[in-house]
Amino acid sequence: MKLHEIPIPRGARRKIKRVGRGSGSGHGKTSGKGHKGLKARSGAPGKLRMGFEGGQMPLIRRIPKRGFRGRGKPANQVINVGDLNEFRKNEVIDPQRLKELNHIKNVRTPVKILGSGDIKKTLTVRAHSFSVSAAKKIQEAGGTVEVIKNLGEKIKD
Repeated sequence: MKLHEIPIPRGARRKIKRVGRGSGSGHGKTSGKGHKGLKARSGAPGKLRMGFEGGQMPLIRRIPKRGFRGRGKPANQVINVGDLNEFRKNEVIDPQRLKELNHIKNVRTPVKILGSGDIKKTLTVRAHSFSVSAAKKIQEAGGTVEVIKNLGEKIKD
């Protein structure tokens, strides 16, 4: 069967709405645009920006604002314990090594190790934070967990 031989499902193709073709068509006179007003006009100004309410003070500006809206701390780059199995036994894993193997995008953004999956190798893992279950699994496998204090810290091999 070729692409042009595939039958078109029933109802997939509709007739186009032909407006302005007389009152008997149901879309005559104003062609479904109503009477006057911005949206009845032709041309580019017929588009309204999102939230525009015809000059009335928009809802988003009328309602009271409460609470603190901080910029937020940088999101962690997450690695699961199960992903660490691809490293060699007794290897030191740090953000630089994870970046080399494309597990993380940026060395400067904090790395957090989560406990999903199982680890079968003895590894030394250096990261900015660990979940309780991840630290427990790494230590049970005979590895060590090292917390990197700040982002600017140089990691020595």
